[in-house]
Amino acid sequence: MGERVLVTLDGALADADAPLLYADDIGALRGDGVFETILVRGGTATALEFHLARLRRSAQALELPEPELSKWRAAVERAVKEWGADDEGMVRLIYTRGRDSEFDAPRSELAPEDPKPTAFVLVSPVPARVATARAEGVKVMSLARGISVDLAQAAPWQLLGAKTLSYATNMAALRFARRMGAEDVIFHSTEHKVLEGPRSSVVIARGKELITPPAKSGVLPGVTQRSLYAVAEKAGWECKYQTLFTADLFDCDSIWLLSSITVAARVNQLDGVRMSAPDNVQEIIDLVDKGIERPGAIGDW
Repeated sequence: MGERVLVTLDGALADADAPLLYADDIGALRGDGVFETILVRGGTATALEFHLARLRRSAQALELPEPELSKWRAAVERAVKEWGADDEGMVRLIYTRGRDSEFDAPRSELAPEDPKPTAFVLVSPVPARVATARAEGVKVMSLARGISVDLAQAAPWQLLGAKTLSYATNMAALRFARRMGAEDVIFHSTEHKVLEGPRSSVVIARGKELITPPAKSGVLPGVTQRSLYAVAEKAGWECKYQTLFTADLFDCDSIWLLSSITVAARVNQLDGVRMSAPDNVQEIIDLVDKGIERPGAIGDW
């Protein structure tokens, strides 16, 4: 296994330390593109079909050319094979609109092609913070996202349900939280309804219920959250998509931030209030692991 593995969409292995993007790539200039992040575990890209389906959905929201999922699947499989089975890895699927200069170039009989998107798969080591978050949980603060839950349906051009490369606000929220002594964030709407984390879905456990905010609130449909629900229902849990207010976060047994790489991080402190671990913490962690590792169907995306 090397430090990183880079595969282009034609399935070719590339030098991960060599330049790849053109300086005028629209993904770099404007963040005009989409991405997916996938955990490699035991030599397998976990929940791959869920991620590919969401990549297609995000691309459609941005009106990018329809992604050829067979090529993406093959590129991921090549990258994962090169990475190996000994260590966990983090796979990124990057898909941008392509070069800005190609959009200004006149079409002609000699050059009739449409501008070509940029597409590649990169495997990197899992960040060091992940092991601590999994084992110990995370300190979280709630932050206003400054939007109403009605915005997603009233203004679809805001792309609230798509996984785009425009992550500047999310990363700014995480930096702010760290300055305040926290490690992660839960966003809420102007109505104080729970939304999501900057890079995670929010799920609360209450008795034998699992509850997460509905996608209509403008949250990104979570692959790890859906994988959990798929196995938890069979294990006797009632799994709900339901509006949650910030007050509900203090009236539950546990709060979880679910994401593709960290997988499951329990909130051990929220806005300075310590959150005790319930007896079923390990059960929930095991269900999440089982969910992402099962082959499964892609479901309704």
